[in-house]
Amino acid sequence: MKKLALSDEILLTIDKPARYLGNEVNVITKDKGKVDIRFCMCFPDVYEIGMSHLGIQILYDMLNQREDTWCERVYSPWVDLDRIMRERKIPLFALESQDPLGDFDFLGITLQYEMCYTNVLQVLDLSGIPIYARDRDEGDPLVIGGGPCAANPEPLADFFDLFYMGEGETSYFALLDAWKANKAQGGSRFDFLIKAAGIPGIYVPCLYDVAYKEDGTLESFGPNHPAAPARVEKQMVFDLSHTFYPEKPLLPFIKATQDRVVLEIQRGCIRGCRFCQAGMLYRPTRQRDVEMLKERACQMIAATGHEEISLSSLSSSDYTELPELVDFLIENFGNKGVNLSLPSLRIDAFSLDVMSKVQDIRKSSLTFAPEAGTQRMRNVINKGLTEEDILSGAGQAFDGGWSKVKLYFMLGLPSETEEDIRGIPRLAEKIARRYYEIPKDQRNGKCQITISTSFFVPKPFTPFQWASMNTREEFLEKAHTVNQEVKEQLNRKSMKYNWHEADVSILEGLFARGDRRLSGLLLEAYQSGCLFDSWTECFHMERWEKAIEKTGTDVAFYTSRKRKTDEILPWDFLDVGVTKEFLKREWEKSQQEAITLNCRQQCQGCGAGRYGAGVCPGGKERPEMKLKEEGKLPGDIVPWKEKEKGGSAL
Repeated sequence: MKKLALSDEILLTIDKPARYLGNEVNVITKDKGKVDIRFCMCFPDVYEIGMSHLGIQILYDMLNQREDTWCERVYSPWVDLDRIMRERKIPLFALESQDPLGDFDFLGITLQYEMCYTNVLQVLDLSGIPIYARDRDEGDPLVIGGGPCAANPEPLADFFDLFYMGEGETSYFALLDAWKANKAQGGSRFDFLIKAAGIPGIYVPCLYDVAYKEDGTLESFGPNHPAAPARVEKQMVFDLSHTFYPEKPLLPFIKATQDRVVLEIQRGCIRGCRFCQAGMLYRPTRQRDVEMLKERACQMIAATGHEEISLSSLSSSDYTELPELVDFLIENFGNKGVNLSLPSLRIDAFSLDVMSKVQDIRKSSLTFAPEAGTQRMRNVINKGLTEEDILSGAGQAFDGGWSKVKLYFMLGLPSETEEDIRGIPRLAEKIARRYYEIPKDQRNGKCQITISTSFFVPKPFTPFQWASMNTREEFLEKAHTVNQEVKEQLNRKSMKYNWHEADVSILEGLFARGDRRLSGLLLEAYQSGCLFDSWTECFHMERWEKAIEKTGTDVAFYTSRKRKTDEILPWDFLDVGVTKEFLKREWEKSQQEAITLNCRQQCQGCGAGRYGAGVCPGGKERPEMKLKEEGKLPGDIVPWKEKEKGGSAL
């Protein structure tokens, strides 16, 4: 039995000690003396959040399929254990082996949201790994970042040795092979970084120099070494049906945030909402084969005993095999106490029919995301929904027995007017009015409408990346306007209004749009006690304000300044498929309040078609097996259908 890194005494004094034990169901353990590479995958948040993340599960399964590699996990220790580890000088450890992170060759950190950045520094600090990459030596792990926030890695660039751009199933094996080769040749840490820079999708910050103009904008950004490419190209899985996906996902000891089997049915989105970063980064849309999903559902339920299956996608309604998949899951699991969850559905007749089969209508609520309260504003953001669509969908839901509706909107969108702001509660009132058109004896209790507004943050690689962001005061004033308007509506007793924290949104915008000069602010904030900033009970804006003042950071320069389309942006060196020319066209169309048809209706020439894969009219459709024949799949992966014939997973 392995020796735990924490004593019984410590485990008995902290909240949820099972977070730190490891040894969960389906965990993978290896003899560390028989592997060449030790890789620790980190989710820089609490265990329950990290264990809910599908990406970690995929990479954990994938890396551990290599006989020469042992991939383990680590999560951010909660504040109670953080304090004890500092007091007693206990180094942060991996769950599987309980070994200190300093013993590993790689520390891979996924970056899912900006408010986890101070937790990244916590992980490095508690591990005894020098926080700045420039201070690490040959004995320190190589720190690699990835995930959606790597779309602009610059605020964190000083802390990472390298970043992986894109989907992890493609270039990781080449990276690990390069590390082994470099070690065999007696190469140095820097020698490896030079080799890594030549691998598609790998960005090595120290091999690039940045210069600034007097006004603070970028003068230049480019490589300082011939091995580093001028542009780093995002890596993408061409064929999602014949790549890695766990058959036996890890089963947490304690209830995770999403305690269920997750079936990722597709990646990407055809819709083209101008505020949505994921919709641009993951183009083109690629579907998983429905037979593969059926097989995985059966395997994962058998391996975990979960009582819920969730279909994961940016827009599940656009998955062309959804009816067949849903019917299969209901038929095979509905009578076994396994629930089906379908997030990201457009509310139409089919979706409502499905939800009526899998939900308790009297208890459940439906979620609509109109995003904006007026048609003008929905055209600006290219939402692709009319008021008629929204009211019709709500009406069908009410007729079907639902009475609880959640509505999600954004405040602070480009060109927003007071009429657009007041349109939010007015649209909610129209929805409530539609409910009360149903005869009283046919209603399912009282109508309950919850309005939630988040504050708009212009993200990199969206048409709104040039837009200015509202100030904290402007955000709060707009939320107050919505709140007052709610109170004035006829059906106000049926409505409840919630809004996001403005301070958090400002910081999110700061780091989403920032550059390398923000590393000093991040370190100062962390050293001032900022940690778990995405948790309301742990967030302290006054500490951030002191750090901002101490470092002289001009927050408005990064957030509320409207950027020129010819300005060099901190993330311009990345090639994510969608071209800057396309984003400019969409930015201009938004100012004209013009809509763009979705990808299935008409190709808009966004640039993603050059990948030649997926559901993309602008690309050349290729059969899945032809991709394998052409060597377009990573490594020597054997398609899932071939495993039963004796093929290996690698």
